[in-house]
Amino acid sequence: MLFLSCKSRQAKVKEAQQHSSKSKIAIIDPEALSILDSTATIEVVAKGFNWTEGPLYISDGDYFIFSDIPANKIYKWKDGQKVTPYLMPSGNSETTVVETKEPGSNGLLLHPDGQLVLCQHGDRRMAKMIAPLNNPRPEFVTLADNYKGKRLNSPNDAVYHSNGDLYFTDPPYGMDKGIDDPKRELDFQGVYRLKPTGELDLLTKELRYPNGIALSPDGKFLYVASSDGANYIWMQYELDANGLAKNQHLFYEAHSYEGKKLGAPDGMKINKRGYLFATGPEGVWLFNPAGKLIARLYTGQLTSNCALSLDERVLFMTCDDYIMQVKLKK
Repeated sequence: MLFLSCKSRQAKVKEAQQHSSKSKIAIIDPEALSILDSTATIEVVAKGFNWTEGPLYISDGDYFIFSDIPANKIYKWKDGQKVTPYLMPSGNSETTVVETKEPGSNGLLLHPDGQLVLCQHGDRRMAKMIAPLNNPRPEFVTLADNYKGKRLNSPNDAVYHSNGDLYFTDPPYGMDKGIDDPKRELDFQGVYRLKPTGELDLLTKELRYPNGIALSPDGKFLYVASSDGANYIWMQYELDANGLAKNQHLFYEAHSYEGKKLGAPDGMKINKRGYLFATGPEGVWLFNPAGKLIARLYTGQLTSNCALSLDERVLFMTCDDYIMQVKLKK
């Protein structure tokens, strides 16, 4: 594996020049200039992984962690330092016999108590790491692994509401044969809400491949990406007083990219002002709170997810076998 922090200055410059021909920032509406600098550089932080996902910023230590799903590992990166292994295995307990090419963790987030929560492909569950963040170990407790007695497919991405409810998506990407895997127990791919009490509610099963998920800053709207090859869309769900979906509408569509193998709607993050950074075809799409596309960040790679630093000055992106970042305006 090759880490850029170990390269010589000359090699870094050469690689940056090569990558700059593939990456760029396109401002579609001047509104985006309050967040993005059109001349900012999309930087390659590290490369040489398998398929990266689930970036998460850890404020206590000022570092990012991310999943390499096929490798069944989580890595750690801190600015100015090299990438180092953080946790392995990440997608299953050490006693589990895993029969999938993508056994690792996918989405990563922090529990309200500060512990690491993982969408685990290998164990097909939402799990919480028992060990502290500064001394990670593959010791987990299950938060949810079944719906009405039937095993989940392979939880993909998740987000916490301020009230402690956990919303997550459950497509079949972590199963060896995907949607046709004989080990599947559910006949749909759901979007769920897990209450702190352990009660699991199904919000919708209408999406064939629900993927990335995010909440508006006020907690009133839930956003879900559909990576269905025949239905590239982002949906918005209005939540009722009980935290369940009461209204839904199409937030944005990317049908013109279907079948072009340039990436699909995937992971996303919302900043404190309600602007949505959504990974999708060719990179990251930036939407304003009203659903208007105001900028595109072209990474030159299939882009799976993104994360913001605490001060929202850095957007960290998982892009196939690369890790990238771009500096933002405050």
